[in-house]
Amino acid sequence: MDSGPGPELSASSKARLRLWLRLLKSTRRVEAVLRDRLRTEFATTLPRFDVMAALARYDEGLKMSALSGVLRVSNGNVTGIVDRLVEDGHVVRVRMPGDRRASLVRLTPDGRAEFARQAAAHAAWIDALLDDFTEAEAEALATRFDAVTTQEEEA
Repeated sequence: MDSGPGPELSASSKARLRLWLRLLKSTRRVEAVLRDRLRTEFATTLPRFDVMAALARYDEGLKMSALSGVLRVSNGNVTGIVDRLVEDGHVVRVRMPGDRRASLVRLTPDGRAEFARQAAAHAAWIDALLDDFTEAEAEALATRFDAVTTQEEEA
């Protein structure tokens, strides 16, 4: 019985597999650079940045469950990050009227200012890391990858 690597892939399938591996490698490289720069320049982490970015889009704040949903992580993962941001004065928890168990999480004015500093640096880092792409190439690739995520959501 043959226990080889499986069915032979078509040239198109092989090309798509190579594309996926290169995307993964590129994503990991960019993420590693972002993690390092956030740590060294802002003494923060990428997950903390992500939480602040999510909250920056919602002036009224978000329930913890909604924040977890936006970030696509568990409530447990978000709780520790929010606790640290509260300690730093970047986030505040506000009790929901009529529901003792629920609270909204929102950025403080200091948190908004700090996030604005971090977001500006983050945008500059991304711009530098991807500067080999023209604007047209970046837009075309973004559109193509949007199609992939749309397929995922429809499935």
